[in-house]
Amino acid sequence: MEPNDKVPERNYRDAVHNIIRINTSTPDGALAAELIDTPEFQRLRRIRQLGLAFFAYQSAEHSRFTHSLGAFHIATRLLDRLGAKYKIADEDRIAVRIAALLHDIGHGPFSHVMESILGFHHEDFTIAAISNPASKIAGVLTDFSPDLAPAIVDIISGNFHCKSLGQLVSSQLDADRMDYLLRDSIMTGVKYGIYDLEWIIRSLEIDEEGDRLFVSSRGLYAVEDYLQARYYMFRQVYFHRTLRAAECVLRSLIQRAIDLVRNGEQVFRAEDTALDSVIAGRPLTFAEHFSLDDSDVLFHIKQWRKSSDPILADLSARFIERRLFKILDLDMPEESRPEFIENARRAVLDAGFDADYYFAEDTAADEPYFFYSSREAAPRDHIFVESGFSSPSLREISQISPAVRGLQKGHRIHRVSFPEEARDAILAHYCH
Repeated sequence: MEPNDKVPERNYRDAVHNIIRINTSTPDGALAAELIDTPEFQRLRRIRQLGLAFFAYQSAEHSRFTHSLGAFHIATRLLDRLGAKYKIADEDRIAVRIAALLHDIGHGPFSHVMESILGFHHEDFTIAAISNPASKIAGVLTDFSPDLAPAIVDIISGNFHCKSLGQLVSSQLDADRMDYLLRDSIMTGVKYGIYDLEWIIRSLEIDEEGDRLFVSSRGLYAVEDYLQARYYMFRQVYFHRTLRAAECVLRSLIQRAIDLVRNGEQVFRAEDTALDSVIAGRPLTFAEHFSLDDSDVLFHIKQWRKSSDPILADLSARFIERRLFKILDLDMPEESRPEFIENARRAVLDAGFDADYYFAEDTAADEPYFFYSSREAAPRDHIFVESGFSSPSLREISQISPAVRGLQKGHRIHRVSFPEEARDAILAHYCH
């Protein structure tokens, strides 16, 4: 047993932050440790942070659990830094730290990909986990303070009474993004997401009159670097062609299983499980959602390789064996695309495949999440930087940064996915 004069703490070794320490001798540290031990939070160990990115980057096996601890760690450091200069109420500090810890608690299997398949948003289940009496997390929060859960919900929803502190968890420059950029970059082995976290922490300030965060003038280049990191991680990692191809196959096979059940066909599904509800087309209950993780989906896909339905069996085998669809960028005038897409779909049919499951368009509809744009972002999400010497003022960053202005136009993609067997016929239309 350790001597009593040592401070009780938990130490989590981390690939990004080295050691994440939680002082369990303080009320909020003990609270964080208790929340980490809940079943809902431990479930995050079984959900990959980058969904199907491991198909493209073999080391991208990190979990939502590690990212959530990282966001909590960065939020704590930001609060410590700001608290040395600005007055921050203890209850607000605790609410922001815990909101950063719990911000991703509602994610489904393979993170974002299952949201598009099942038609839910993880923030809805995050809020449910924080406020639903059936949740262990809600019970822990209520036992600590009846005001804490509502405050965390307000932070995650963007309605916190102290907007500047809420931005530490939910904004274009928040602890969530600061952690996942570095973590995803390190775990995929790419260098695009590296930026100067230490200088950003040092440069963040609070505009008390406007109740918003801003970046001191010395932090401009560090934030430019951070925004460029987001841009290149989007281009090279989050919308990697192989990752998107795997998502297309997963969507198709889940949809095929749902369609078969809807038509009265038999499809293997473990009884009394969340996947049983998914395939039956029933909305997931709170308990079902928080019982579901990556392993449940993979187990069913492995079983479906033996399905009597040839489409479900083939798609499941392709997914498990990494025989993914091919991806083709539509690098052609926009007016030419509808005709090409029609011809490509017909080529898939001519090759003997049901185009409803073996052909898909990919337009990356969720790309605004990855880009900073002053035009598309709500005013509360704008990044402000101190500008000027004799009488400094706060200006939106793209107004003073040519580098950020260059990122405003973003990067639009339009792709089609299809089996390898139809590749030559489709390329013939493309070249033509």
